[in-house]
Order: sequence, then structure tokens, then C-alpha cells
Amino acid sequence: MIQEENIKALFESKFVRVYDLQYAPGKHYYNASRRSRENLVAARPDGELGRMLPDAVSCFVILKLPQEEPCLLFSYEYRYPAGQYLLSVPAGLLDLEDGTGAEALVKTAVREIKEETGLTVSDRDTVKVVNPFVFSTPGMTDESNALVCAVLHPENLAGLSQEGAIGSEKFDGFCLMNRTEALAALKKGTDDRGVFYSVYTWAALMYFVSGMWEEL
Repeated sequence: MIQEENIKALFESKFVRVYDLQYAPGKHYYNASRRSRENLVAARPDGELGRMLPDAVSCFVILKLPQEEPCLLFSYEYRYPAGQYLLSVPAGLLDLEDGTGAEALVKTAVREIKEETGLTVSDRDTVKVVNPFVFSTPGMTDESNALVCAVLHPENLAGLSQEGAIGSEKFDGFCLMNRTEALAALKKGTDDRGVFYSVYTWAALMYFVSGMWEEL
């Protein structure tokens, strides 16, 4: 835990802030974060970490269409730092009104799935938290995500749409993978366009091919 007086804000905007964390006299570390100063992970007592909500939710969306084998659903989303459309899972930030605990994570997942895929979660479907809090990296940012799996049972793919994109979001179609195709993508390390993917896409592929989603 770093004392608050040893935290200095260097840059602040609506979506990202940069802090100087002085962890020892004359020793500085720089942290890019979505969080306000009072909510920084580094400034929280150890006992609070297990009760924190993440910044965002990443969704593993599995479709079980009639008479077809299950498929994992991805989007091609433009990621500005990479300058490429990357194979991506539906994901989005938590809103304050989403509440707390697992309920907030599920609520965020349902909203983001609707916005980014056009699919509505119904009573036939299952949405469960896989992991409530994982760090993107502890090296340059304290950004964190919850991992949520949604097993959906649409009658067909007519409802798939990316028209719900908001703000700077840009999409370039969907990609559905059965288990064989997902395993091939894991082994290859790139998507079918030859582009590397994020660790959250890797996690979705691993979760899918392992069969853990079938335990929901």
C-alpha cells in the first residue's frame, strides 16, 4: 500500500489518468489508470482488494444454435493503440448505477452484449461470473476486468448487429468459432487475418476449448 501523500497526479482526463507513485524516497513508478486518486488500487489496504469492483467486464459469449455445435462469438473491433481491427470479446466499463458485487458484473455483461452484438439475453440463457477481478497488467496500469461467460440460445443469427456501437467504438464484422477452429486459433496465435489478438481473446479461447463453460 502506498500512502496517499506519495501519489501525485501528472495527467487527468475523462477516461485515463497518469500518476506518479513514490514507493520509496527518490523512487518513482508511473501508473496509467481509469481510477480517481482515492480509488487507486495501490493506495488501498490489502484487505480491501478482494472486495473491489473491476473497471470493466469482458464477456465470453457462446452460442448454442439449434442443430449446430456450440460456437464462440468474437467481433473484429478497432483498437486504436494497435492501429488494427483485433479479434475481440464484447466488453465495456461498469457504470455506477450497475450496483455492486456479481449482480453489477452480470448487468454490465448483459448490456455490453446487447450493444456490441445485438443479442438480447433471455430466460433460456445463462450468464455467470468466471473471475470477478483480473488485472490487465500490474506493470503499467492497474486496469482490471471481470470475466463473465454468457451461454446464449438464439434461434438463428438474424439478430447479430454492430449498430449499437457508441463513441469511438468501430467494428468490422463477427467471427464464430467451433471448438476445432478455436483450438487452431490458439495454436496459431493469430486470427484468420494473420493479426495477433489480446490476452482476453486468448482467455476466451482457452475457456471455450477446455469445456469449463459446460459446467455453468
